[in-house]
This record gives sequence, C-alpha cells and structure tokens, in this order.
Amino acid sequence: MTEIDLYTWATPNGWKASATLEELKLPYNLKPIDINTGVQRSPEYLAINPNGRIPAIVDHSLGEIPIFESGAIMIYLAEKTGQLLPTDVAGRTKVIQWLMFQMGGLGPMQGQAHVFYRYFPEKIPAAIERYQNETRRLYGVLNTQLEDNEFLAGDFSIADIAHWSWARIHNWAGIDIDEMPHMKRWLAQIEARPGCAKGAIVPHATTYNEPEIAGEETVAAIQDMIGR
Repeated sequence: MTEIDLYTWATPNGWKASATLEELKLPYNLKPIDINTGVQRSPEYLAINPNGRIPAIVDHSLGEIPIFESGAIMIYLAEKTGQLLPTDVAGRTKVIQWLMFQMGGLGPMQGQAHVFYRYFPEKIPAAIERYQNETRRLYGVLNTQLEDNEFLAGDFSIADIAHWSWARIHNWAGIDIDEMPHMKRWLAQIEARPGCAKGAIVPHATTYNEPEIAGEETVAAIQDMIGR
C-alpha cells in the first residue's frame, strides 16, 4: 500500500510538495484538487486542510493525520527520509531560514505580482510596480547568495525546491532575470533534475513559464498562489 496521499494542483505551492516527493523517490497517491471548481472548499477537503488551500498530504503511516502548509509538508518529508534537510543544528538552521525566506517573502510577493500584473480587473501601476520591485529585490538576494554557493544552504535541499518552484515562473510575474546570472544558472540546474522536472508536471503540465503562449487561467488559480 502506498502510504502517502498528495492533494494538489498545478501551482508553485503544489510543486513544492510534488517535487519534494519525487526528489525523495517516495511513492504517493495523486489526488488532484482542481481549485478552479471550488472543491478545495468542500467539507471533505476542509477536513484535511481547514484553510482550503493546496497542497496537503495524508501519510497513512501516521494514522489519518493530515499535514497542510507546503513548508510543513517539505520539512515532514525531509525528516521522514533523512534527506534534503541536515540533522546538525547549524546545517538545519541554515536550510530552515532560507525556507522561511521563501514562505514569508518570495511566495507572497511574487503571488501578488502575478495577480496585479496578470489578472486584476483594473490595472493599477503602483501595485504592479510595488510587487514586481519587491520580487525583483528578493531575487537579487538569491542571486547574491548563489554567487559563491552552488545551492542556497549548502547541499541541495528543500530550500532550493521551495524557491525554484516560484522563481521558475518569473516571466509570469513580468520579471526579467537576465541580469542575475547566478540565479539563472541555479534555476537551470534544478530544472534539469529529474525529480524536480517530474514534480513540475504534477498533476499536469502548465505554460506559466511561457507567457507568450500561455492559455488564460482563472483568478481562483492565481489567488491560490498568493499563499505561502
């Protein structure tokens, strides 16, 4: 029996969970949650994640205890396998602080950039500029960190997966990273990893990172990206 059920959809937060599972080579049962239909607000799903967002997992080896919030899922899976998160205090702290940087900074800021740049019914230049500039600033922090480091926090870790899941679709936020060579190198390096590449097409492939050909997505899907 496959122990883990993954409830997810094709967003950066969803990729954080699916790519982590794929990198760890953990088998899972895919439970697509099409957030365009509102199923995430059903009583059945709210019993798994009371916040009504994706992703969430249920690891049946724990009984029927659900785990929600993408960062919490990543930490749990890393600890379950003893991979992608160091066990020594210094190494673990380094990874966790960069994971929190994504959850408290890059995810919310880039999520708002997506909304105001792509979907908000009224174009508000000040809002677009504010969230694009802040996302660009956060990218600059990553670029600086990666200048002398192959990965964000020592070896490849859940911190890299978390940031990559968002930064890989920088075009969707209208942000060019041509002047960030270290970040570009890192993005390409992670995109080439089989586990991350597979995780990025769960539950289906998208064209977020190809905005010139991207199909129109619903506001509900993008609003889900605003979360951590």
